Amino acid sequence: MKAVVQRVSQASVEVGGTVTGKIENGMVVLLGVSQSDESADAEYLANKIVHLRIFEDEQEKMNKSLFETGGGILAISQFTLYANTRKGRRPSFIEAALPEKAEPLYNYFVDCLKKEKVTVERGVFGAMMLVKIFNHGPVTIQLDSEDRHKPRRE
Repeated sequence: MKAVVQRVSQASVEVGGTVTGKIENGMVVLLGVSQSDESADAEYLANKIVHLRIFEDEQEKMNKSLFETGGGILAISQFTLYANTRKGRRPSFIEAALPEKAEPLYNYFVDCLKKEKVTVERGVFGAMMLVKIFNHGPVTIQLDSEDRHKPRRE
């Protein structure tokens, strides 16, 4: 599972001209699900994201988490995070999970975020969405659930 996390001052998502999710200060999380992902990947990323220290403290250092600041999350499913562009000019999405697997894992990821006691808004799985992001900083972080298997370096 891959996530692109952006710190935002505001963000919204529209489907067919209707706003389906909107937040003020917080994070937009673009989430990609691969064929090999499982529930443990969703749990790992949800916990990592909520406690990721990318918000400024009183000394303007990125030292506070979303959990500490009380911000919200706008979670958007985005299979294109698994684009493979090694051959040719047209991306291949063969590593991305099919909707039958990806949608339940996306929903489980959102549930894991909610269990962390943060406000969560969402897009509409599989829909063509218009996502408006006011990236604050800008701060953009890439996370991969495969990192949970790697030894930590000090």
